[in-house]
Amino acid sequence: MIDLAKARRESMRWQLLNALNKARPIGALDTLLLSVMQAIFPDCTVKELHSELEYLQDRKLVDVSKQPDGHWNSKLTHYGVDIVEYTIDCQAGIARPEKYWN
Repeated sequence: MIDLAKARRESMRWQLLNALNKARPIGALDTLLLSVMQAIFPDCTVKELHSELEYLQDRKLVDVSKQPDGHWNSKLTHYGVDIVEYTIDCQAGIARPEKYWN
């Protein structure tokens, strides 16, 4: 049986990495990332977004700067860039598609 909640979390992490890759080198505020995630997952909340950003930060794929006004600014680390560019293996927890090209 498919665990839909797990699939959603892992897919959201991959989508966040892709969005932050497009925002390089300056990164992106959580308000922008929330808009992107809500285009894919219409019921995505700020709490869910922050939870997945913290997961990515714990994996050293993203640097998160928490602003005094409550917003978060996120940037990819070099490991995050390597994951998005398929130069290193992606461990479980992120729904990165298999590389089908050479």
